[in-house]
Amino acid sequence: MANPPLRVTLPPDPNTRAPKWKLPPGACDTHAHVFGPPDVFPYAETRKYNPPAAPVEHYMNVMKITGLSRVVFATPTAHGYDNRSIADAIAKLGGCARGIANIDESFDDAALDALHEAGFRGARFHLMDDRPGSLEFLTAHLPVLVKRDWILDLHVDPKDLLHHEKYIRELPTVTIIDHMARCRGADGVDQPAFPLLLDLLKDDRFWVKVCSLNKVSKLHKGEVDGLPYLDMVPFAKAVIQVAPDRVLWGTDWPHSNVFKPGGVPNEGDLLDLLVEMIPDEAMRHRILVDNPARLFGFEAA
Repeated sequence: MANPPLRVTLPPDPNTRAPKWKLPPGACDTHAHVFGPPDVFPYAETRKYNPPAAPVEHYMNVMKITGLSRVVFATPTAHGYDNRSIADAIAKLGGCARGIANIDESFDDAALDALHEAGFRGARFHLMDDRPGSLEFLTAHLPVLVKRDWILDLHVDPKDLLHHEKYIRELPTVTIIDHMARCRGADGVDQPAFPLLLDLLKDDRFWVKVCSLNKVSKLHKGEVDGLPYLDMVPFAKAVIQVAPDRVLWGTDWPHSNVFKPGGVPNEGDLLDLLVEMIPDEAMRHRILVDNPARLFGFEAA
Protein backbone atom coordinates (compact mmCIF):
# COMPACT_ATOMS: atom_id res chain seq x y z
CA MET A 1 0.00 0.00 0.00
CA ALA A 2 1.34 3.44 -0.93
CA ASN A 3 2.18 5.85 1.84
CA PRO A 4 -0.41 8.62 2.33
CA PRO A 5 0.59 12.01 0.93
CA LEU A 6 2.45 14.31 3.30
CA ARG A 7 0.50 17.19 4.77
CA VAL A 8 1.47 20.58 3.38
CA THR A 9 2.05 23.34 5.91
CA LEU A 10 0.88 26.91 5.41
CA PRO A 11 3.35 29.57 4.24
CA PRO A 12 4.23 32.54 6.47
CA ASP A 13 2.11 35.68 6.41
CA PRO A 14 3.32 37.45 3.24
CA ASN A 15 2.42 40.90 4.61
CA THR A 16 4.74 41.33 7.56
CA ARG A 17 3.93 44.56 9.33
CA ALA A 18 6.08 46.69 11.56
CA PRO A 19 5.36 46.61 15.30
CA LYS A 20 3.84 49.67 16.95
CA TRP A 21 7.06 50.32 18.87
CA LYS A 22 10.70 50.71 17.87
CA LEU A 23 12.95 47.76 18.64
CA PRO A 24 16.35 48.48 20.21
CA PRO A 25 19.55 47.99 18.18
CA GLY A 26 20.70 44.39 18.48
CA ALA A 27 17.18 42.96 18.99
CA CYS A 28 17.42 39.21 18.39
CA ASP A 29 14.96 36.60 17.23
CA THR A 30 16.37 33.47 18.86
CA HIS A 31 14.20 30.94 17.03
CA ALA A 32 13.62 31.03 13.29
CA HIS A 33 13.90 28.46 10.52
CA VAL A 34 14.87 28.43 6.86
CA PHE A 35 13.28 25.94 4.46
CA GLY A 36 15.12 25.24 1.25
CA PRO A 37 14.69 26.44 -1.36
CA PRO A 38 14.24 22.71 -1.97
CA ASP A 39 15.85 22.78 -5.41
CA VAL A 40 19.06 23.89 -3.67
CA PHE A 41 18.65 22.31 -0.24
CA PRO A 42 16.31 19.30 -0.62
CA TYR A 43 14.01 18.22 2.19
CA ALA A 44 14.75 14.98 4.01
CA GLU A 45 12.96 11.86 2.81
CA THR A 46 12.11 11.16 6.47
CA ARG A 47 10.16 14.41 6.90
CA LYS A 48 6.62 14.30 8.32
CA TYR A 49 5.28 17.30 6.37
CA ASN A 50 5.94 19.36 3.24
CA PRO A 51 6.79 22.97 4.03
CA PRO A 52 6.63 25.73 1.42
CA ALA A 53 10.01 27.19 0.59
CA ALA A 54 11.04 29.86 3.09
CA PRO A 55 14.50 31.04 1.99
CA VAL A 56 16.65 33.35 4.04
CA GLU A 57 15.99 36.26 1.69
CA HIS A 58 12.35 36.23 2.82
CA TYR A 59 13.42 36.29 6.46
CA MET A 60 15.77 39.19 5.74
CA ASN A 61 12.71 41.12 4.59
CA VAL A 62 11.03 40.33 7.92
CA MET A 63 14.05 41.75 9.71
CA LYS A 64 13.99 44.90 7.61
CA ILE A 65 10.31 45.56 8.29
CA THR A 66 10.23 44.72 12.01
CA GLY A 67 13.58 46.14 13.10
CA LEU A 68 15.01 42.81 14.23
CA SER A 69 18.75 42.88 13.67
CA ARG A 70 19.98 39.49 14.90
CA VAL A 71 18.73 35.93 14.56
CA VAL A 72 19.42 32.38 15.69
CA PHE A 73 18.30 29.81 13.12
CA ALA A 74 17.43 26.24 14.10
CA THR A 75 17.62 23.48 11.51
CA PRO A 76 14.05 22.20 11.02
CA THR A 77 13.20 18.51 11.12
CA ALA A 78 12.06 18.74 7.48
CA HIS A 79 15.75 19.03 6.60
CA GLY A 80 16.71 16.10 8.82
CA TYR A 81 20.42 16.28 9.72
CA ASP A 82 21.33 18.44 6.74
CA ASN A 83 22.29 21.83 8.18
CA ARG A 84 23.34 23.43 4.88
CA SER A 85 20.33 25.73 4.53
CA ILE A 86 21.10 27.26 7.92
CA ALA A 87 24.83 27.49 7.22
CA ASP A 88 23.98 29.31 3.99
CA ALA A 89 21.64 31.69 5.84
CA ILE A 90 24.31 32.49 8.43
CA ALA A 91 26.89 33.12 5.70
CA LYS A 92 24.54 35.58 3.97
CA LEU A 93 23.76 37.44 7.20
CA GLY A 94 27.26 37.37 8.65
CA GLY A 95 27.98 38.22 12.28
CA CYS A 96 24.33 38.96 13.11
CA ALA A 97 23.31 35.29 12.80
CA ARG A 98 23.99 32.04 14.67
CA GLY A 99 22.75 28.49 14.25
CA ILE A 100 21.40 25.53 16.23
CA ALA A 101 22.13 22.28 14.41
CA ASN A 102 20.58 18.85 14.11
CA ILE A 103 23.29 16.23 14.61
CA ASP A 104 23.53 12.45 14.79
CA GLU A 105 26.27 9.83 14.99
CA SER A 106 27.42 10.59 11.43
CA PHE A 107 29.00 13.88 12.58
CA ASP A 108 32.68 13.39 13.38
CA ASP A 109 34.93 15.99 14.99
CA ALA A 110 35.78 17.57 11.65
CA ALA A 111 32.11 17.97 10.71
CA LEU A 112 31.26 19.45 14.10
CA ASP A 113 34.23 21.82 13.94
CA ALA A 114 33.02 22.95 10.52
CA LEU A 115 29.57 23.68 11.95
CA HIS A 116 31.12 25.74 14.75
CA GLU A 117 33.22 27.65 12.24
CA ALA A 118 30.06 28.30 10.22
CA GLY A 119 28.38 29.93 13.24
CA PHE A 120 26.55 27.09 14.98
CA ARG A 121 26.59 27.27 18.75
CA GLY A 122 24.41 24.37 19.82
CA ALA A 123 22.25 21.42 18.83
CA ARG A 124 18.57 20.68 19.18
CA PHE A 125 17.15 17.44 20.56
CA HIS A 126 13.57 16.28 20.99
CA LEU A 127 12.02 14.25 23.77
CA MET A 128 8.59 14.03 22.20
CA ASP A 129 6.44 11.24 20.80
CA ASP A 130 6.01 12.82 17.37
CA ARG A 131 9.64 13.84 16.73
CA PRO A 132 12.85 11.89 16.09
CA GLY A 133 14.90 11.39 19.22
CA SER A 134 15.13 9.52 22.49
CA LEU A 135 16.79 9.69 25.87
CA GLU A 136 19.47 7.29 24.67
CA PHE A 137 20.09 9.38 21.54
CA LEU A 138 20.48 12.58 23.58
CA THR A 139 22.71 10.88 26.15
CA ALA A 140 25.04 9.65 23.43
CA HIS A 141 25.55 13.21 22.17
CA LEU A 142 25.92 15.07 25.46
CA PRO A 143 29.75 14.61 25.48
CA VAL A 144 29.90 16.31 22.09
CA LEU A 145 28.06 19.35 23.45
CA VAL A 146 30.15 19.51 26.62
CA LYS A 147 33.42 19.21 24.69
CA ARG A 148 32.56 22.22 22.49
CA ASP A 149 30.74 24.21 25.17
CA TRP A 150 27.65 24.02 22.97
CA ILE A 151 24.11 24.81 24.04
CA LEU A 152 21.53 22.05 24.34
CA ASP A 153 18.24 23.22 22.83
CA LEU A 154 15.71 20.84 24.38
CA HIS A 155 12.28 20.46 22.79
CA VAL A 156 9.75 18.79 25.09
CA ASP A 157 6.03 18.61 25.74
CA PRO A 158 4.67 19.07 29.28
CA LYS A 159 4.27 15.34 29.89
CA ASP A 160 7.84 14.72 28.70
CA LEU A 161 9.21 17.40 31.00
CA LEU A 162 7.48 15.72 33.93
CA HIS A 163 8.45 12.20 32.91
CA HIS A 164 12.13 13.06 32.43
CA GLU A 165 12.45 15.51 35.34
CA LYS A 166 15.30 13.68 37.09
CA TYR A 167 17.29 13.30 33.88
CA ILE A 168 16.78 16.93 32.87
CA ARG A 169 17.85 18.22 36.29
CA GLU A 170 21.15 16.37 35.87
CA LEU A 171 22.01 17.67 32.40
CA PRO A 172 25.68 18.72 32.36
CA THR A 173 25.48 21.64 29.93
CA VAL A 174 23.67 24.93 29.41
CA THR A 175 20.14 24.02 28.30
CA ILE A 176 17.37 26.02 26.67
CA ILE A 177 13.86 24.72 27.31
CA ASP A 178 12.19 25.42 24.00
CA HIS A 179 8.78 27.10 23.75
CA MET A 180 8.26 27.17 27.56
CA ALA A 181 8.01 23.35 27.36
CA ARG A 182 4.94 23.82 25.14
CA CYS A 183 2.72 24.37 28.18
CA ARG A 184 -0.79 24.99 26.84
CA GLY A 185 -2.61 28.18 27.62
CA ALA A 186 -5.85 26.29 28.17
CA ASP A 187 -4.27 24.35 31.05
CA GLY A 188 -3.26 27.44 33.01
CA VAL A 189 -0.10 28.34 34.90
CA ASP A 190 -0.91 25.77 37.58
CA GLN A 191 -0.59 22.77 35.25
CA PRO A 192 2.06 20.45 36.75
CA ALA A 193 4.73 21.03 34.09
CA PHE A 194 4.81 24.80 34.44
CA PRO A 195 5.79 25.02 38.14
CA LEU A 196 8.46 22.44 37.32
CA LEU A 197 9.75 24.68 34.53
CA LEU A 198 9.88 27.62 36.94
CA ASP A 199 11.78 25.52 39.46
CA LEU A 200 14.31 24.45 36.82
CA LEU A 201 14.90 28.11 35.99
CA LYS A 202 16.24 28.70 39.49
CA ASP A 203 19.33 26.83 38.27
CA ASP A 204 21.70 28.95 36.16
CA ARG A 205 22.16 26.11 33.65
CA PHE A 206 18.62 26.49 32.39
CA TRP A 207 17.27 29.08 29.97
CA VAL A 208 13.79 29.32 28.48
CA LYS A 209 12.49 30.44 25.11
CA VAL A 210 9.22 32.37 24.84
CA CYS A 211 8.23 31.28 21.36
CA SER A 212 5.69 29.39 19.22
CA LEU A 213 2.81 30.86 21.21
CA ASN A 214 0.35 30.37 18.38
CA LYS A 215 0.77 26.59 18.71
CA VAL A 216 0.05 26.45 22.44
CA SER A 217 -2.47 29.27 22.90
CA LYS A 218 -6.16 28.48 23.28
CA LEU A 219 -6.80 31.53 21.07
CA HIS A 220 -5.53 29.98 17.85
CA LYS A 221 -7.95 31.84 15.60
CA GLY A 222 -9.17 34.71 17.72
CA GLU A 223 -7.90 38.05 18.86
CA VAL A 224 -8.49 39.88 22.12
CA ASP A 225 -8.10 43.67 22.16
CA GLY A 226 -6.37 43.46 18.78
CA LEU A 227 -3.70 41.03 19.93
CA PRO A 228 -3.59 37.24 19.62
CA TYR A 229 -2.47 34.75 22.26
CA LEU A 230 -3.04 36.96 25.31
CA ASP A 231 -3.66 33.81 27.37
CA MET A 232 0.11 33.18 27.17
CA VAL A 233 1.04 36.50 28.79
CA PRO A 234 0.91 35.13 32.38
CA PHE A 235 3.29 32.32 31.39
CA ALA A 236 5.83 34.74 29.95
CA LYS A 237 5.59 37.07 32.94
CA ALA A 238 6.16 34.14 35.30
CA VAL A 239 9.36 32.92 33.64
CA ILE A 240 10.66 36.49 33.44
CA GLN A 241 10.05 37.00 37.15
CA VAL A 242 12.05 33.88 38.02
CA ALA A 243 14.93 34.21 35.55
CA PRO A 244 15.03 37.61 33.81
CA ASP A 245 18.64 37.06 32.72
CA ARG A 246 17.90 33.70 31.08
CA VAL A 247 14.73 34.35 29.09
CA LEU A 248 14.89 34.47 25.29
CA TRP A 249 12.27 35.41 22.69
CA GLY A 250 11.67 34.03 19.22
CA THR A 251 9.23 34.22 16.33
CA ASP A 252 9.32 30.59 15.11
CA TRP A 253 9.17 32.04 11.57
CA PRO A 254 7.90 30.74 9.15
CA HIS A 255 5.68 28.90 11.66
CA SER A 256 6.03 25.40 10.27
CA ASN A 257 3.65 22.60 11.26
CA VAL A 258 0.66 24.92 10.87
CA PHE A 259 -2.00 23.30 8.72
CA LYS A 260 -5.18 25.28 9.50
CA PRO A 261 -6.07 28.79 8.26
CA GLY A 262 -5.77 31.36 11.01
CA GLY A 263 -2.85 29.63 12.70
CA VAL A 264 -0.01 31.64 11.15
CA PRO A 265 0.78 34.81 13.10
CA ASN A 266 2.16 38.07 11.80
CA GLU A 267 5.57 39.03 13.18
CA GLY A 268 4.32 42.54 13.95
CA ASP A 269 1.58 41.08 16.16
CA LEU A 270 4.09 38.90 17.98
CA LEU A 271 6.31 41.88 18.72
CA ASP A 272 3.35 43.92 19.94
CA LEU A 273 2.41 41.00 22.18
CA LEU A 274 5.90 41.29 23.66
CA VAL A 275 4.95 44.73 25.01
CA GLU A 276 1.96 43.14 26.76
CA MET A 277 4.29 40.55 28.28
CA ILE A 278 7.05 43.02 29.14
CA PRO A 279 5.77 46.59 29.62
CA ASP A 280 9.14 47.73 31.00
CA GLU A 281 11.43 48.95 28.21
CA ALA A 282 14.64 48.09 30.07
CA MET A 283 13.45 44.52 30.61
CA ARG A 284 12.56 44.18 26.92
CA HIS A 285 16.08 45.31 26.09
CA ARG A 286 17.49 42.67 28.42
CA ILE A 287 15.47 39.88 26.80
CA LEU A 288 15.79 40.99 23.18
CA VAL A 289 19.40 42.20 23.25
CA ASP A 290 21.45 41.42 26.36
CA ASN A 291 20.45 37.82 27.03
CA PRO A 292 20.91 36.48 23.49
CA ALA A 293 24.15 38.42 23.07
CA ARG A 294 25.58 36.80 26.19
CA LEU A 295 24.41 33.29 25.34
CA PHE A 296 25.22 33.19 21.63
CA GLY A 297 28.31 35.41 21.60
CA PHE A 298 27.06 38.41 19.64
CA GLU A 299 29.14 41.56 19.84
CA ALA A 300 27.88 44.47 21.92
CA ALA A 301 25.10 46.36 20.10
